Amino acid sequence: MAEKLTGKDRADALATIPGWKPVDGRNAIHRTFRFSGFNAAFGFMTRSALAAEKLNHHPEWSNVYRTVEVTLTTHDAGGLTELDIKLARRMDKFAEETGAE
Repeated sequence: MAEKLTGKDRADALATIPGWKPVDGRNAIHRTFRFSGFNAAFGFMTRSALAAEKLNHHPEWSNVYRTVEVTLTTHDAGGLTELDIKLARRMDKFAEETGAE
């Protein structure tokens, strides 16, 4: 099981994913991605889903037209872990390649 990030380790990890913000009242991070349209958003979600499956770590997310809302936390660990950071980095890369705003 992944270990929850705390203290300096958590702060250092969050510094590597500047678009992600802590969620009030939860040990989680959140980001909103906006794309040119539904196809681009769905393409991003498809690539992210494949990456999540490989990590065996799945996001909380929703999609409305060109917007994808993502929250990451590791439920088994009770908060943010390195798995969340890895998935956030991959999602950031996919968003950049897909042309997110």
